[in-house]
Amino acid sequence: MKTRFVDEKTGIPYTLVGDYYLPWSDIPDDDNENKPIGVWGQRRKRYLKANRNGLYAELLISGKLNNHLAEIDQQAQEMFSQLVYEMAGNEGVTEKLKALHQKEWVSGMNNIRERARKIVDSELIYG
Repeated sequence: MKTRFVDEKTGIPYTLVGDYYLPWSDIPDDDNENKPIGVWGQRRKRYLKANRNGLYAELLISGKLNNHLAEIDQQAQEMFSQLVYEMAGNEGVTEKLKALHQKEWVSGMNNIRERARKIVDSELIYG
């Protein structure tokens, strides 16, 4: 929920968006304002703040930041899961391998998860 008030000295309306008071009250409501942001969305937010400050400010001011982060989080999680599933199948890192050679399976899954994370990072998080 956004906090809105008018400064008594200046008469300027302000709206609290995130941690900032912005000097107008007609900022569109973000439909996903209260939707939790997962690890992928948090990584995207850190990237935007550090490297794409203009885009970050634009999304924040327009009230679309949380919606953007929620969408990226969902897309990234789906992409990551699909990549891990496909890579594991293609490379023979299966439940059978897990039952027979646990260390080899763990090593293979760790390798697959790391490669999948790098793909998601390059295509969605840092793109």
